[in-house]
Amino acid sequence: MTPIRAAVPTTEEARALLVGLRRAVDGERDAIAADLADDEPDAALLDLVAAPFASVADVDERLAKTESYLRERGDRRAVFLTVYSRMTATVRTAIDDGAFVDPEWTAAYLVAFAERYRRALVAFERRAFGSLPRPWLLAFAAAARGETLVAQDALLGINAHIAYDLTYALGDVGIDPDRGAKLEDHDRINAVFARLVQTAQDALVDAYGALGIAGIDAAFDPLDDRLALLGLTATREFAWRNAVLRADLPARLAERYIDWRTETVATGAAAVVLAPEFDAEAGRRLRVAETEGDAAGAFREAFGRLT
Repeated sequence: MTPIRAAVPTTEEARALLVGLRRAVDGERDAIAADLADDEPDAALLDLVAAPFASVADVDERLAKTESYLRERGDRRAVFLTVYSRMTATVRTAIDDGAFVDPEWTAAYLVAFAERYRRALVAFERRAFGSLPRPWLLAFAAAARGETLVAQDALLGINAHIAYDLTYALGDVGIDPDRGAKLEDHDRINAVFARLVQTAQDALVDAYGALGIAGIDAAFDPLDDRLALLGLTATREFAWRNAVLRADLPARLAERYIDWRTETVATGAAAVVLAPEFDAEAGRRLRVAETEGDAAGAFREAFGRLT
């Protein structure tokens, strides 16, 4: 893949860029800070995630513990971790089973990727909102408010971690030498994730009673073309193209463009997930419908009244 090819946005990325350019969050940072002004950082949570991850096993075990801790307290940040911790455990098993060309690189990749999430979580918990990437600010703020659907919380976390964090994790671990082998392993993780979709949905149903989660694609029908970027494979390809640009172009030229493109695309995708704003009664009925298995129909009805 040539750097010029890697620099050209796909149709989905271009649409997300346009949405992201319109989404300003500077004022939102101030609003979130005001909302949480009386809340002390959770010392027990910070104990779980304050130290950098040391190994694949450490990532697997601490993500699972963090998910359990947050879920027991009704903290909606657990929703993304319900998906992510299971994905991490499955990739760990695949590494142990010899499923990758370069297992050492894949292990370093998994740790670097999780480390990006850990830093974002710590920054939010310490109320360091100014240092948070915009996609994570939107995801964590939505979880703190507790007004989103389980499906939206999951999508917001997946978007922030893959559309944003993965670009930088690939830079942290490097894609050279033997770029072809590393790309093959990057793509093999796509296959692992594809097999996990149903497992992740089942986990959300079990953990949160979100029976409507399986209908989330139908629920977002009015925005389907713009949500295409949230597909795992397409988003991971976006991150790989950014890593190619970072590796092959002069640093001054690459970094500013990659930083702008990555944050703007991921912010745009997050804004799409959050786009429908319902009145209190519509939101209540939508959340009830999610637990009763008809989130798709209820979402369409509420969105239809707005459009």
